[in-house]
Amino acid sequence: MSGNYEPLPSSYFFNALLDRETIILATNTRITLVTKGILRAAKEMDAPVILELARSESDLSGGYTGLTPAELSRRSREAAAEVDYDMWALHADHIGIKKGTPEDIEATKELVSGQIDAGFTSFAIDASHLFNFQGGNLREELADNINATTEIAHYIEEKMAGKEYGLEVEVGEIGREDEHGRVLTRPEEAVTFIQALNENGVYPHVLAIANGSAHGNAYDSAGHLIEDISIDVEQTIAVADALKKSGSNVRIAQHGITGTPPELIYERFPHGAILKGNVATYFQNIVWDIFRIFEPELFWDIWNWTIKTYREKAPDKSENEIFGKFSKFAIGEFFDRIYAVNNNTKVAIDARVYAETIILLKAFKAEGTAKIVREYISSL
Repeated sequence: MSGNYEPLPSSYFFNALLDRETIILATNTRITLVTKGILRAAKEMDAPVILELARSESDLSGGYTGLTPAELSRRSREAAAEVDYDMWALHADHIGIKKGTPEDIEATKELVSGQIDAGFTSFAIDASHLFNFQGGNLREELADNINATTEIAHYIEEKMAGKEYGLEVEVGEIGREDEHGRVLTRPEEAVTFIQALNENGVYPHVLAIANGSAHGNAYDSAGHLIEDISIDVEQTIAVADALKKSGSNVRIAQHGITGTPPELIYERFPHGAILKGNVATYFQNIVWDIFRIFEPELFWDIWNWTIKTYREKAPDKSENEIFGKFSKFAIGEFFDRIYAVNNNTKVAIDARVYAETIILLKAFKAEGTAKIVREYISSL
């Protein structure tokens, strides 16, 4: 290892592994007790990883996890130093812009400034909620997204002051539905969006699309947790192929992987066309499973708080589903108790996270890819 535990620009990962048959693991470390296990597995598999939190999870006041960008950065660096691993990036996931008003844009710039000051090396601008249904053509429908994404991307470029960084953008969260009532990013939509950004001097590395995925846990009609295999692989390949044919080096960032069986990721995902794979709730679920056995009083306090707080929001759902969908909001509420759990609990979390991350990295075909990144860096 280099002995340098500062986060690397994710652009190094994306550029070095472009069109390799691999997916870079990106993990939302909502509860940073999981960070060390993730990095230990990455070191064992010699795979780069991206640690990230979204705007809702971590903002300048802490978000629902209680972690400010500066605190997330500090804890991630400490874990990297303890594990002795250098192939990681720190990513601002879902920098959401939902209104596109001047106030929204200015607040977003303030958040980005805080993330950059904290040492973030990667950014995901998500203005995908801005969609003009009255637009006469694709460019007009996407204009608000294009404009907001462009403005924040130029702001990041200015604030980074010549430093390398990775850039992700998003299209398709809101848009026209298909015959099944789904919003799916069409190939021509992705190409139009990326070409417009390029014309504005914005050059993303990866694009998050709507392809049937959903964030968080999935449940059946009885409220039982189920595997989620809703990702439309064929649509994803069609979008990736269209981007390639247009001459773009932009590849796909796949969100909503929690619940997708690892064997299906290994066998069916288009590795390389999907270059970044986000996993968030999966690791949160591990923490709750460990707490239920090792910290039962804390677990049931979190359970009861979640059910009491969110029952009205989901009156027709089982308690199991309410907990699975909304318990993430308890993380900040129980922040001090979560991080004060005993050492045996932390050891159990670390061991389980390590093992599950090994499996994910194998499914992502990421083993040994950090070597390629190091070779790329040394060639610069």
